Amino acid sequence: MSDEVPAAPASPGSFPSLSIRANELSPRGSFAESQALYLRPDAETVAELDALLKRTRAGVVAHFYMDPELQGVLSACSWPYIHVSDSLAMADAAVGMVEKGAERIVVLGVDFMSENVRAVLDAAGHESVPVHRVSAEAIGCSLAEAAESEAYLAYLDDAAEHPRALHVVYINTSLRTKALAQVRVPTLTCTSGNVVRTILQAAAEIPDVSIFFGPDTYMGENLEVLFGSLAELGDDAIRALHPAHDSRSLRALRERLHHFEQGNCVVHHMFGAEVVGLVRADYPDAQVTAHLEVPGEMFALGMRAQREGRGVIGSTSDILAHIEAQTRLAMNASGARRLQFVLGTEAGMVTPIVRRVQEILREDEARDVEVEIVFPVASEAVAAAPDSPLGVVPGVAAGEGCTVAGGCATCPYMKMNSLTSLLATLARDPSELTAFEPRKYLEKIERRSVAELGSEPILHMRHFSREGVMAPALVQDVATRYARRHAG
Repeated sequence: MSDEVPAAPASPGSFPSLSIRANELSPRGSFAESQALYLRPDAETVAELDALLKRTRAGVVAHFYMDPELQGVLSACSWPYIHVSDSLAMADAAVGMVEKGAERIVVLGVDFMSENVRAVLDAAGHESVPVHRVSAEAIGCSLAEAAESEAYLAYLDDAAEHPRALHVVYINTSLRTKALAQVRVPTLTCTSGNVVRTILQAAAEIPDVSIFFGPDTYMGENLEVLFGSLAELGDDAIRALHPAHDSRSLRALRERLHHFEQGNCVVHHMFGAEVVGLVRADYPDAQVTAHLEVPGEMFALGMRAQREGRGVIGSTSDILAHIEAQTRLAMNASGARRLQFVLGTEAGMVTPIVRRVQEILREDEARDVEVEIVFPVASEAVAAAPDSPLGVVPGVAAGEGCTVAGGCATCPYMKMNSLTSLLATLARDPSELTAFEPRKYLEKIERRSVAELGSEPILHMRHFSREGVMAPALVQDVATRYARRHAG
């Protein structure tokens, strides 16, 4: 049964919102209306995509930040090899699809994601499985570009002068960045979902380690604040987070944690003081969700809300899990059961949120529970899209930044992945898709290929994800690299 999308009055607060019930969506503001309408995909388009996927035996891995039209159609398909998640899970999902019968993988994301999928498939022994993007043009990322700069290489060269230096690089970077980093400093990748655990574990295993995080400046600042705050919890609470740490070790870790100061995400950059002021004034009782990439003002608001049991700071998966858990609690509560969440990340997250919340509410036919998602953007933040059935999409059409006055809360790079381009890519013969493959790096660095070097930090992260400890080769590299560099 299709969800009803009734007309709704303008939002009484500063921002547009989307209210979710078991079988009903109520948008307030044009931004939310365009989000909601795409959650009811055209049946013919769904059938067309399903048929193409079945004929090509293609698996699709997509990021949560895909545009709502594309996510809406994907979520309605019956083809089993479709996975939408954060970046950490995309590559593992691709491996699983191939092992179950998918014969090619299409990546819906920015270019570092397709490179990551290619590297992980190769490491799993699936070098012959094609990986394709849906654009022949580069699909960039402001964070990835920041890490390609001379300033970032200088940051790493400085890190290499520190004994026991470890570079924790955000996965939102190219394979070439990871390779150039690895030859300078022992490096492993992280995501917003595992960065805290990664740093705690590294500090537990490597005495006096100096950790250099990058390229996301806001995340680096937020991590320093977070570890400083955790150090004040008391030893019992800290050991509950990680048994090897106490207040003394966390204070020492905080002193040895460094971050790059010239990189940010163009979307999360908008969640600054002006947005926070409006959230405080108009939504004082709302649950606050904040991605680790947001500026300090929004991070502080989210951290305070989390301490009070009415919010979460973390990754996209953390945000989704929090909303799911709070929805289940509301179903078992008495009295009024209405939840309101401020979405402190990219607006594409609303599609998985709506799908999951409605699944939960329909389990017990909880028709009297309402979950409202507030988008901290301008209600008019839509862009013309002539190829779309609606004629508009939430967000902006080009790469300009976001503001409260004309905010988008949508990544212009991610939106280069469209439904039209996905259908066209699947319809092409694979022999015609050379330009759609992840970038191939032909250069050698210290006689090793970029692919080989750049994969090492990814494999270190995968070892940590599987085993819960740092890769022995990485720990040894940290212990000996400085001594080798300065020998003689």
